[in-house]
Amino acid sequence: MNEIIIELQEISPKEFFGTGNENITLLKKYFPKLKIVARGNTIKAFGDEELLDEFDRRMTMLLKHFSKYNKLDENVIERVLTSQSSDDYSTSEKSGEVLVHGANGKPIKAITANQRKMVELMRKNDMVFAIGPAGTGKTYTGVALAVKALKNKEVKRIILTRPAVEAGENLGFLPGDLKEKLDPYMQPLYDALRDMIPAEKLAQYIENGTIQIAPLAFMRGRTLDHAFVILDEGQNTTHAQMKMFLTRMGKSAKFLLTGDPGQIDLPRRTISGLKEALLILKGVEGVGMIFLDDKDVVRHKLVKKIIEAYKNIENRE
Repeated sequence: MNEIIIELQEISPKEFFGTGNENITLLKKYFPKLKIVARGNTIKAFGDEELLDEFDRRMTMLLKHFSKYNKLDENVIERVLTSQSSDDYSTSEKSGEVLVHGANGKPIKAITANQRKMVELMRKNDMVFAIGPAGTGKTYTGVALAVKALKNKEVKRIILTRPAVEAGENLGFLPGDLKEKLDPYMQPLYDALRDMIPAEKLAQYIENGTIQIAPLAFMRGRTLDHAFVILDEGQNTTHAQMKMFLTRMGKSAKFLLTGDPGQIDLPRRTISGLKEALLILKGVEGVGMIFLDDKDVVRHKLVKKIIEAYKNIENRE
């Protein structure tokens, strides 16, 4: 039986192996035909020579990633073990920097490879589409980028908007005036902002218009200059709404559009403006696109399993 020995140099085995050797357990899952043993600062693998070569290559990628980011978790391991090359998950040092310090002083930064790519794309382009399922951090990372741009005086205001399409609910039956009806619908945007800006300061920003949160219909007729604008839940825009929004772009503006084409709440046979825009604007210079997936899910680990389960059902339909 062939054997390969990999020694960890200048790397903590405890951190690399994970709590209760959970990272090694995941490695075994991806290489079921190899016998993998981790002891001390050494990893030994036994088995077929061709499989050992592939294992050695993947371990080199993992060790390089760990040396760069000092972190290894399930998402990273899955990304590295299923990528064709390091280009699929490796990003610049700058993209992993702290974006903002939150309201409680907690550093907020892009966690996964695709979130870091999103940061890079936003740096290089004035318009970026971030597409992916629930829990992949699209909106949260986007709001962090917007708050950073505001703090650095790169923009004068932040505008957050969503198309007011109810997910199986009817806003008309909710009590209160328009703002009271819409506030719960815009809650995810408020939640992200509250994490990043102290409550008093946030209230001040909203009152003086530095931060505006409004349904998409309120964007009609406006030219959005010197602003970081985020369109959330973009999959629920129609052709006309998406065209209207995209043409609001003014001088020194940054536009981020997020959405999940798998969660469209539009009436049947209505084409999603987001899906259409992705086709029309593909390859246009100055427009960046990043597609996040279940390996970027940063919510409870069950969310990833739920997404996978639904994907299996939808693929059979």
